[in-house]
Amino acid sequence: MKKNTLQEKGLKLEGKRVFTRCPWGDAPIYDERIFADSDGVWREWNPYRSKLAAYILKGGEHFPFSRSTTLLYLGVAQGTTASHISDICTEGRIYGVEISPEAIRKFLKLAERRENLYPVLADASRPELYADIVPPGVDVIYQDIAQRTQVEILIKNAELFLKRGGYAFLMLKARSVDVAAPPDKIYADVRRKLVEVFEVLQERSLKPYQKDHRVFVLRYR
Repeated sequence: MKKNTLQEKGLKLEGKRVFTRCPWGDAPIYDERIFADSDGVWREWNPYRSKLAAYILKGGEHFPFSRSTTLLYLGVAQGTTASHISDICTEGRIYGVEISPEAIRKFLKLAERRENLYPVLADASRPELYADIVPPGVDVIYQDIAQRTQVEILIKNAELFLKRGGYAFLMLKARSVDVAAPPDKIYADVRRKLVEVFEVLQERSLKPYQKDHRVFVLRYR
């Protein structure tokens, strides 16, 4: 992505470092660096802690997040990545699904400080259980779940919630799909499943930030 495109979305890229402009104050979320200049308060987005930051620094070409984006985040954990998306989608809604009660408690504390975050304690493999919370027609699904059935989980959620032409980010951990198979074979198998439902816009390795991870950027047909 070009620097001017990032700046329009409230991001700043300086060499191998990326920052989000934070309208929610200057308190750190995970001990990240924070500084202020004439354009506002900026939080450094750690690519070793966030796969979306790694994707940006690896030359990612697609970033469909704007102020009004509605996002379904599967595997939100404690909210590290979601906090930076929250900086960007200030007028949108970010529904964060997480199965761990301990992690969701920490995400709840973050949501108390940010009005665009909506915690959902649920199993992402059973999206029908939160269909009364998450509205249909979301703009983006972002998934970071280390399970064997990662692709199937994404497809089930897309069928219920993602608008036609909407985007999906699958942060695929090869070793969680099959610990014994070569990663390249896993990626090829995943790609064959995805193209039945999505247009694959981009694939990108996340090395050196994340080992055996690949991002699939998708558009829902």
